[in-house]
Amino acid sequence: MESSSPVRVLVVAHKTAATRPLIEAVRKRAKKGPCTFTLVVPKAAHGLHRVVDPEDQQHGEAKAVLDQALPLLSEAAGSKVEGLIGAHEPLNAIQDAVNIEGFDEIIISTLPARVSRWLRLDLPHKLTGLGLPVTTVTPSEEEVEQAAS
Repeated sequence: MESSSPVRVLVVAHKTAATRPLIEAVRKRAKKGPCTFTLVVPKAAHGLHRVVDPEDQQHGEAKAVLDQALPLLSEAAGSKVEGLIGAHEPLNAIQDAVNIEGFDEIIISTLPARVSRWLRLDLPHKLTGLGLPVTTVTPSEEEVEQAAS
């Protein structure tokens, strides 16, 4: 990679995509040097759909997250943030994005430890296996509630 090429940063979030800590993490990374950002939101599979037909889930919930978060993240980044809807399993969504789009860094935003499925799956640690720098952002429950309202 040439030094003049901007660093490609993959941002991974779902319910925390529009929270203040993630927005600040994007702002801080943008100030470090030239970069572009893409937000991937894994599709949500609820109830029995997690087992029976998780790949057939609709994009509606993920699209709503993108619609809310992209303007906020774009403002923080100082340029347009692209958005992707990923597979229902977050690790698969991230691996697909990295393999297809080619990213240099990952910022992952999880729910607080008490309620985070991603943290129970040890997702941030698993991402280090991709060989990319990983930054984990975990907003408080209050910050998640504020972003949802």
